[in-house]
Amino acid sequence: MTLSLWLSLVAICMMGAMSPGPSLAVVLKHSIHGSMKNGMLAALSHGVGVGFYAAASLLGLGALMLQFPTVYQVLVYLGAAYLAYLGVKILLAKPSNSELKVAQQSGSAKQALQDGFAIAFLNPKLAVFFLALFSQFIDPANLSFKIGLIMCLTVFTIDTGWYLIVAALTELSKKRFAFTKSSPWFDKILAVIFIGLAIRVVLMV
Repeated sequence: MTLSLWLSLVAICMMGAMSPGPSLAVVLKHSIHGSMKNGMLAALSHGVGVGFYAAASLLGLGALMLQFPTVYQVLVYLGAAYLAYLGVKILLAKPSNSELKVAQQSGSAKQALQDGFAIAFLNPKLAVFFLALFSQFIDPANLSFKIGLIMCLTVFTIDTGWYLIVAALTELSKKRFAFTKSSPWFDKILAVIFIGLAIRVVLMV
């Protein structure tokens, strides 16, 4: 793969990672409600999920999903259900005092990892996206392990790197504007965003 071709891949992956959607909402949720650490854990696990689909597409999973649309639709609906679950969970959460809030934040690392990976894994559109994207950059007959590894690492690094930046900027904003307490109104808005994203996913199937 030439440098110019690789830079083209980088540019497309950056635009894809930076586009707003469920992934951004999840990282922001854990960065704001939890900590920069939790936001970064969500970013890391999301990158793993995206990298999984990148590798799977090279192995033919994207084409397989196109041949079996039922499997594709099931994953899409599961992803929408997970987004709705996150929204409802926020709406039903009871207000907590500061000490309890800190305890919840410190113990939500596992949840951050789970949410970040689930949002990526339950989005089969990634497999189709990478199938279409990679077909523009490689010839299947000449695909080598080295080229495939470079492409997958590129996807993982860019996706993870972008959301790590999001988590860090969110933490800086919290400190700069003293936004350290959870606002009931903000929570409701975030919940509505998750539920709205779930509805959008279903309508776009």
